[in-house]
Amino acid sequence: MEDLTPGMQLEGVVTNVTNFGAFVDVGVHQDGLVHISQLADRFVEDPREVVKAGQIVTVKVLNVVSPLASASASSTCGATEAAAALRLVRR
Repeated sequence: MEDLTPGMQLEGVVTNVTNFGAFVDVGVHQDGLVHISQLADRFVEDPREVVKAGQIVTVKVLNVVSPLASASASSTCGATEAAAALRLVRR
């Protein structure tokens, strides 16, 4: 995750779609999350309307959160790895 910086555009593969967004493998240790609000420029009720597992997408890195920042934000989260927030650019 330390190789990612905000603003980078990367191609990745959707690995999982949930009610709150989609996880995308962009070639680093851990998948990044595209929150449901970042999937489209319109209201999305169900992320499965926009993406599906196995789909190749282009994403933009919005931010990368370190495990220490995650742990301090929520003492119950138990985060041990960094996390990346992504925005879907193109499907």
